[in-house]
Amino acid sequence: MKHSILTAAVLGAALASTSGASAREALENVIHVYDDVVFFDGYNKLENLNDDAKAMIPDDDGVLRHLTSLYAVKLSDEQLAQVGEHLDMRVMIGAMCDNYDRIGNINLAFVPKGSATYTPSEVKRIELGRFITPFMDKNKNPKEVPYAYEVDNVSGILRDARLREKFDIWVEFQLFGIPYAANEQIKGCAGCQDVFAGTLWFETDAPAPLTDKNVLVPIVIKKPEDQGKNLCNYDESATDVLGKTQKKYTFEVPEDVTDSEIVLITSNHGANAGGEEYNRRIHVVKFQGEVLLNYTPGRDSCEPFRKYNTQLNGIYGYSARSDAEWQSFSNWCPGDVIDNRIINLGPLAKGTYTVEIKVPKAVFPEKQGDIPVSMYFQGVTEGKLPQPSGVADVKVDFRSSICVEGDVCRVTSEETPLSIAVYNADGELIDRRVRAAEISLAACPKGVNIVVVEYADGLNENYKVLR
Repeated sequence: MKHSILTAAVLGAALASTSGASAREALENVIHVYDDVVFFDGYNKLENLNDDAKAMIPDDDGVLRHLTSLYAVKLSDEQLAQVGEHLDMRVMIGAMCDNYDRIGNINLAFVPKGSATYTPSEVKRIELGRFITPFMDKNKNPKEVPYAYEVDNVSGILRDARLREKFDIWVEFQLFGIPYAANEQIKGCAGCQDVFAGTLWFETDAPAPLTDKNVLVPIVIKKPEDQGKNLCNYDESATDVLGKTQKKYTFEVPEDVTDSEIVLITSNHGANAGGEEYNRRIHVVKFQGEVLLNYTPGRDSCEPFRKYNTQLNGIYGYSARSDAEWQSFSNWCPGDVIDNRIINLGPLAKGTYTVEIKVPKAVFPEKQGDIPVSMYFQGVTEGKLPQPSGVADVKVDFRSSICVEGDVCRVTSEETPLSIAVYNADGELIDRRVRAAEISLAACPKGVNIVVVEYADGLNENYKVLR
């Protein structure tokens, strides 16, 4: 069957070029969480910041600063009471003294009721959305970049009576920046330790009642770059088999659910020569040993985000790139969101489950880079989970169609594909044919295999075939 990627952050990609107007009907109920909070040198400690940096930190703004790169705000009862069934999350990043592309994310932390503070590693947390900052010169316009996410499923979490009885819900804002290059390159940044300013709010509709039907299980949350490796093939804590990029995660579903999904966020990093940032790879996701999703990250084009990249850099260069050029190397765009991939599971019984991620062709030259992974399971004990209107199939219109007859897979298309390749369920290449309209499946193992049709302009179309 045809495979397409469900992403909940497509809305973010669309809205990044707007002034914040929603792609669906306007949600006028606003919940403010962060207002121009300043992040500082991620390799420094708060107590060691210089006097100029410390002067930028308000005495009492309700922000718990765990690190220079990780802040938290507890949602009040009044804020939680505002939450409706529809929920958009908006992030605005302001340019300061980091002129490079950095990774940022928004999390929820579930903290024992009444705690004034907490240790992040000791509480359950889930990642709601991830983004990449542009290369920004704070002296040039635009000086801010917007990101938006449609997160209707999170409404059920925030309105869950059982969770709120046990926990306070904190919203974490994480952004690891470094000022060292800007100290030398950007006017007004000499000696400065501030890196970005961040604003975060939610937009929702009319307040909705509490629910007791939500089942939430955090599975894994990404490590920041200074706190160990995420998924890779060279660190025994980041892979199940050294030399292979694969990791299995086990979790418990505490009660039967009538509908469920896994929310997955991944992004490839490693900016050294030949690093994973510049190579698109097939990612394979298995649930209970069965392939449920395969995807190749990357936008059709990064040109919509060029205007936010006001500092000259090696990614955007001096002139526009074609779609094919972008698709030849970019896993993500500086100034864009990273997609939230939704893996629909349907009804599930109480029990133990495993989910596995493999990136078989990943290469980490000089043992640099990794793939930060965040996942959480969400289900409901009655009814269905919401499907936000902003969720869309990335590949809605396929350029080709396939037909399997015996051991031969044939492609029908108006143009001859650049190549046809077939992979097994683990993403390992079985065969590839160049400038061909068919490929043999005789060498494929029994079960699910993946056929990838590639065109000269860089478009890849993925199909699952059953042997």
